[in-house]
Amino acid sequence: MTAAPAQAGDLPMIGEIVPYAFTFCPRDWAHADGQLLSIAQNTALFSLYGTTYGGDGRTTFALPDLRGRVPMGQGTGPGLTTRQMGQRFGSETNTLSINQMPAHNHDPRMNVSTSDAISRNPINSYFAQSADNKFEAGTNVTGDQMAPGAISSSTVGGSQAVNNIAPTLVLRYCVALYGIFPSRN
Repeated sequence: MTAAPAQAGDLPMIGEIVPYAFTFCPRDWAHADGQLLSIAQNTALFSLYGTTYGGDGRTTFALPDLRGRVPMGQGTGPGLTTRQMGQRFGSETNTLSINQMPAHNHDPRMNVSTSDAISRNPINSYFAQSADNKFEAGTNVTGDQMAPGAISSSTVGGSQAVNNIAPTLVLRYCVALYGIFPSRN
């Protein structure tokens, strides 16, 4: 297959962003990597972008930086948060706090035996189990309370960050520096 010669209708719109499956941007395109450009040398593109993506607005402006980012449409979808042009948000990982975890219980566990419970100190010992699955002393042990540490529930988890990235394919995003100036309808 050979490439067709370029036609006048094949020109991109200035500021258009296109993903490419190769490792470079074509001539008259620039990497969408947040680089600063001169306003004096890119007046048409500056008139479209302004300082939405950065720059001082006097001598420089920035291209969008899509490195490691997913593009998202501007505005508000039904039930969604409003998003503005140039807004950056999100993170690759997230560490959950206790308040972010679903409500749940950690039930304590005890070893039981069919023998009588005769010890006054149940640490490292067994409780007796009756026929109706109630824990009770096989012989009457009075006047004792369970010793601290007899039943415990341990902390679980390691407070490690959770990956927040969906399955992804990385491509090169490029910005058209020259072409047709877009008209508003």
